[in-house]
Amino acid sequence: MLTLFGASVVTLMMIFYAMETRSPWFTFCFAGACIGSATYGFLAGTWPFGVVESVWGVVAFRKWHVRRSREGRFGEDGANGRIQERN
Repeated sequence: MLTLFGASVVTLMMIFYAMETRSPWFTFCFAGACIGSATYGFLAGTWPFGVVESVWGVVAFRKWHVRRSREGRFGEDGANGRIQERN
C-alpha cells in the first residue's frame, strides 16, 4: 500500500510539474504532491529523499505564492496571451 501511495504522488508530481505554466494552481498542486512524496520518503525510511522532497515542496509553495501575488497586479490578455497591467 505504501508503494502505491509513493507511485501515485510521484506521478502526480510529474503531471503537475508539466502543467505548471498553465496556472499557478498547478504549481500549488505540485507543491502538495512534493509534500506527499516527502511523506512517502519518511514513511518508507528513506529520510534523505524525504528531506529533498520537503525542500522542493517549500520552494514550490513559495513559487506559487509569488505567482499568485503577481497575478493580483497583472492580468493576462486572453486574445494574445500577453501580460498587461490592470488599472
